[in-house]
Amino acid sequence: MVYGCNFKSRKADLILHNAVAITCDGQPLHATPMAIAIVDGRIVATGPERAILNSFRAEKKIDLQHAVIYPGFIDAHAHFTGYALSLLNVDLVGTKSYKEVLDRVVSFSENQGQTNSWITGRGWDENDWASSEYPTLIELDELFPDRPVAIRRIDGHALLANSAALRIAGMTSVRDIKGGEMLSLKDGSPSGVLIDGAADSLLSVIPTPNDSIKSAALIKAQYDLFAVGLTTVVDAGLDVSDIMRIDSLQRTGDLLIRVVAMSSGTSPNLEATFRQGPFRSDRLIAQSIKFYMDGSLGSRGAALLKPYSDRPSHSGFIFQDSSEFLSNLQTAYDLGFQVATHCIGDSAVRNVLGFYNQILDGPNDKRWRIEHAQVVHPSDLPLFTSASILPSVQPTHATSDMYWAGERLGRNRIRHAYAYRDLQDVLGILPLGTDMPIEDIDPRKTFYAATIRKDSKGYPSDGYHLDQSLDRESALYGMTLWSAIANFQEEEVGSIEVGKWADFVILDRNLLTAEPDKLLDAKILRTFVAGVQTYNSTK
Repeated sequence: MVYGCNFKSRKADLILHNAVAITCDGQPLHATPMAIAIVDGRIVATGPERAILNSFRAEKKIDLQHAVIYPGFIDAHAHFTGYALSLLNVDLVGTKSYKEVLDRVVSFSENQGQTNSWITGRGWDENDWASSEYPTLIELDELFPDRPVAIRRIDGHALLANSAALRIAGMTSVRDIKGGEMLSLKDGSPSGVLIDGAADSLLSVIPTPNDSIKSAALIKAQYDLFAVGLTTVVDAGLDVSDIMRIDSLQRTGDLLIRVVAMSSGTSPNLEATFRQGPFRSDRLIAQSIKFYMDGSLGSRGAALLKPYSDRPSHSGFIFQDSSEFLSNLQTAYDLGFQVATHCIGDSAVRNVLGFYNQILDGPNDKRWRIEHAQVVHPSDLPLFTSASILPSVQPTHATSDMYWAGERLGRNRIRHAYAYRDLQDVLGILPLGTDMPIEDIDPRKTFYAATIRKDSKGYPSDGYHLDQSLDRESALYGMTLWSAIANFQEEEVGSIEVGKWADFVILDRNLLTAEPDKLLDAKILRTFVAGVQTYNSTK
């Protein structure tokens, strides 16, 4: 607040006024009429309209015409680099049949104009098709007998490759692969579907885009994020070289979005991360390591305590060797890294909670995280609390998976899946993300899925397991201050408070009071990062 008696005695770079603000400052949320003064990218004063305009002068003032100011939205778990690079590949999200997948791949190849390079893409989901069966390489081989094709399932934990791709990868016959699986046709030959570790083996032989292509993709993709109100994104699982690229682009001013970079805990990147050590700048935090304990529920790679209901002989995959994982956790702890681990299934969650508790040994402020926490056995919830472990979830997974998750888990176990209210009760906060590009980049959909528990078409009419929905205040905190806390950013962003960066998103309505069926219609009017307007739909 500001209480000045000297008329326009202070100079500001920018004044935002004639607005209401939802500050997300740790207090009960409500919309308050407010003006904001900004100097050098930071908030220097907030208060009533006349108080700010009488105390500050600025060449640039923006009349927001009663719009609602929020702290810039934070995506607590995403794959920003993956999203950026996905824009270079064939988009298979929303395909309703394998034929539609093939049609999109053919159209992409024709528009690409190349004849021998790899065709890659992502986004197919057999659960959205009438057959709900995995595709095979037979039709893909007919269309592309010589050109390698590798198209990833929407969750990234499975892919379909044609024979040309399998030949390049040396995977022309079905074999056992640690932490993964090669599916076969009736004659025993590869079907082309590779799951988890098998998919990783093939992906490792695909040439990666060069540095200039990656840089251009990141610069372009950030504006998609600004357009949906995101000002900070957690990029969950990067090589050190990717983190250095982001740092370089931010230092030159080409990349404005704030990034919390989780380094991938796989070898040799893990060793490089340990050598590098944690570091941070104004726009980049690189002090977290992301490990992977299991696969996804959709591809049946998630590690479950009991077998899948729709595949009784299979319980998923545990990726980590226990002694090696424990040793890596101890090293990360000793070096001052935050640890986050991908855990979808209840077996993976239980494993990691046990290891974390060994290392952390009681309440602490290390903010180690379980990413996804989609299926959690109720008896394991106290293991979060005992070592101050944060669950980090992506609400649109619930509304994307609800059509088939019950088949995977069965009637009883599904009640302990996507249990966001139970997880919020663990420590009183729950950071929320999108998991882009697996899900849509839009945080409005995160808010809607968390609170209303319906898909974007309003299904199901009564909501999906509404007993585990979040109230609107919690969902908004999950996209702002709580995510900032999970990222060690709460002194800099996540709320509208004097001294913090002027990261804002301006909407045309109050998300706390809007009619449920109007939430997804909320319009992003403007986005600011450090007082710089990065998106404006009002022109």
